[in-house]
Amino acid sequence: MARSGKRWGQARSKKKGTFNPDDPRRVKHTRIGVWDLYEEQNPDFEHIPGSSWLEKLLEAYACLPYLLRMLRDILSIRSCWFLLVSYLAADFLHSLLPAASLWYNQTRTVDKNQLFHICGGRIACTLGRRLLNHALQELRGPLSRRLKQQYSLHLFHARARLDLPTFEDPMVQRQLEEASSTSGSIAWDTLVMASGIVSTSIQVVSQVTVLSQVLGAQQDGFLLAVLSFSASLSEWVTRWTVLANGQVWAATTKDKDYIRMVGLKHVVNNTEHRKELIAGNLSEFMTSEFKEISERVGPDNAVDFMEMRRISRGRQRFGFLTFVQDPLRELPQIVFTLRAVQYPASMPVSLASLNLLQQTTSQFSYTLWRFFEQTGSVTEQLATVRRLYNVGQIPNRIPDGKVPFPEDAQKIQHGVALEFRNVSFRYPGSEQYALRDVSFKLSAGQLCVIVGANGSGKSTILKLVARLYDAEEGQILLDGHDIRTLRLYDLRQAISVLFQDYTHFPLSIRDNIALGDPAHFRDDDRVRRAAELGGAAEFVGRLPEAFDTYLERPVRDYFSGIPEGTTSLFGRNIDYSGVRGAGGMSTRSGPTLSGGQMQRLAVSRTFMRSVVSEDAKVGLLLFDEPSASLDPTAEHDLFARLRELRGNKTMVFSSHRFGNLTRHADLILYMNDSVVVEAGTHDELLKRQGEYARLWMLQAQAFL
Repeated sequence: MARSGKRWGQARSKKKGTFNPDDPRRVKHTRIGVWDLYEEQNPDFEHIPGSSWLEKLLEAYACLPYLLRMLRDILSIRSCWFLLVSYLAADFLHSLLPAASLWYNQTRTVDKNQLFHICGGRIACTLGRRLLNHALQELRGPLSRRLKQQYSLHLFHARARLDLPTFEDPMVQRQLEEASSTSGSIAWDTLVMASGIVSTSIQVVSQVTVLSQVLGAQQDGFLLAVLSFSASLSEWVTRWTVLANGQVWAATTKDKDYIRMVGLKHVVNNTEHRKELIAGNLSEFMTSEFKEISERVGPDNAVDFMEMRRISRGRQRFGFLTFVQDPLRELPQIVFTLRAVQYPASMPVSLASLNLLQQTTSQFSYTLWRFFEQTGSVTEQLATVRRLYNVGQIPNRIPDGKVPFPEDAQKIQHGVALEFRNVSFRYPGSEQYALRDVSFKLSAGQLCVIVGANGSGKSTILKLVARLYDAEEGQILLDGHDIRTLRLYDLRQAISVLFQDYTHFPLSIRDNIALGDPAHFRDDDRVRRAAELGGAAEFVGRLPEAFDTYLERPVRDYFSGIPEGTTSLFGRNIDYSGVRGAGGMSTRSGPTLSGGQMQRLAVSRTFMRSVVSEDAKVGLLLFDEPSASLDPTAEHDLFARLRELRGNKTMVFSSHRFGNLTRHADLILYMNDSVVVEAGTHDELLKRQGEYARLWMLQAQAFL
C-alpha cells in the first residue's frame, strides 16, 4: 500500500489572517492505496507543542452544548423516563460488582466463618451480575427503539426541508448519510458512551479503593500495583486514542480501474440495470471484465476509503509503547522474584497479593479495552451528535421570500400572469447555459406551448418558474411580482407541475395520486375522480389490489439463507414456492406497468391538485412532455381533457411534438440551443415560414 505525503496547491496568501485553500501549507496530500487524502493543516500552530491536543479539546468543548441539547430532548420523551432511570440504576450497580467481588478475594487466613462469608459474598456477586446483565439486556431494546423513533423524525424533516440544488450537492448527501448513523441511533450510541464512561470511572475508583485497603499494609503492595497497572494502561493507550482527529479532510480517487470496478458492481447489484444486462448477453463479458480489472487493482487496494484508512492507522500504531508492552507485563513477576529472595518469609503474602493484582488488572484491562473498542473516541462521538443537530440547519440554496401570494385568493382561479425578462441560467457545476436571454410574456388565463428539440431548454423554464433553481440573470415575474420575493410555500401552492422526469413514490397507487393535494389526502372520492380524469382508473381497477397496489414495495420480504434450486443435506430439493404462496408473497417487487400507464398516474396526481378540488388555489399549470409515453389516442384524449378542464387557469405546456394543442395556443415559443428562436401564435409562425413552420410541415407529412 503505497503512501506518500506532499503539500498540494500553487498559490500562497501573504495577507495575515486570510484563509487561502490553495495555500500549500494549509492542505496536506497523502496517498493511501488508490485514494487521495487531503487534510487541512494549520501552519500557525504547527510547531507549538500540544497544539493538536488543544485544538481537539476545544473542538470537543464546542460540541458540549449539542450534548446538553440531546439530553434535554431525551428527557422530554415521557415514555423513556422509567426505562432510562432503570437502565442507569442497573448500570450503576453493575459497575460496583467488580469491586465487591475483589473485596471477597482478600482473605489471607484460614477461618471457617470468614470463608463461609466469602463464599456467600461470591455467590451473591455472581447472581447479582447475572440479574443485572439480564435487566440491562431487557432495557436496552425498548429504550434504544424509543430514542431511534424520536430522532428518525428529526432526520426525516431534515431531509424533507432541503431544496433541489442543496439536496443534489454530494457534500450535503454525505452530511445526511453521516447524521443517519449506519450503526443505529446516534442518541442511543451517545447514551451508551456516556453511561459507559461513568460506569467505567466508578469501576476504576471502587477497585482502586478496595486495592488500596487490601495492599496498604504490605510493603511491596504499592510497587506491584503501579507496575501491574502500567502494563495494562500502556496496552490501552496503544489501542485507543481519546481525542480523535478533528481535522477537516476530504478523500477521492481518480483511479480509473477502481472506479470502473465499483461501477460494474452497481450494474449487477441494481434491478434497474437488469433488463439491459440480460437482453444484451452481458453476463459473461462483465464477469470477465470485472475479474481482469480487480486483478489490476489488486486485493490491497480494492477496498473502501474508510476501511483503507483504518488499516493505515492500525499500521501506524506500532511505536515505543507497543515495543515495551511485553517487558512491562513481566515486571511484576521480576519484582516479586527479587522480593521473595530478599524476604523469604513474606513470600506467601506477596504471592497472594500478586495473584490478586494480576486478576484485577486483567479484568480492568479487559473492561477498558471492551468499552473503548465499542464507543470509539469521545470527540468523534461528540462530533456525531453535533452533526445530528447541524443537519437540520443546512441552509437551502433557494432563499425564501417575504411577500404573501396571491394578494387576492379569488383572483387566482382566473389564472396568473407570467413574464420572463432576459433570463439566463446554468445548472450547478455546468459551464453551458441551459437558458440564454429568454424573454416572453403570458397574460392571465392564456395557454403557452413551448416546442423544440430535446435539450433546448423547455423543461428548464418550468423548473425556474417553480423555483427549483434560481435564474443567474434576469427576472421572472408572477402577476408583476419577482418570484424571488414571494414566499416559497405560497408560490408552489399556486402552481401545479408535471415534469418530464416525473417520479412515482414507493407507496400505493392511491397514495401516489392523493399526494397531488395533501389537503385532501384522505378523500378517496377525489382520488378516484383524479384517476378517471388522468385516464388511469380503468387499468388500476384491473389490478388485483386496485388502488391499494404498491408500484414499488418499500419493505422487502426475507428468506432463509439456503439458495433455491439446491438440495439439503438429506437430498431434499429447496423450493420456496410453498412458503411464498402461503404468505401471499410475489416474485416481483411491484406490478409491471407500461410507460404510458405510469405517465397517466403522474397526470392523475397533477389533476388531483389542479382540477378535482373545487377550492383549488392553483392558478398556473405547468406540463412538461405529459404525452411523451402515450399512444396517439391517449394523447388526443389528454389534450382534449386539458383544454376542457383547465378553465381560466394559465397553462405552460412543453413538447417536442407538434400536436393539435399548438393550434389553440395563445403563445408558442420555438426554442433551440437554449434560446427562444421564434414566438407567436400558430398561424403567425406558419406565415413567417421559419423553423417552426418547417418542422410543423415535416411532422405533418408523416400523417399524409
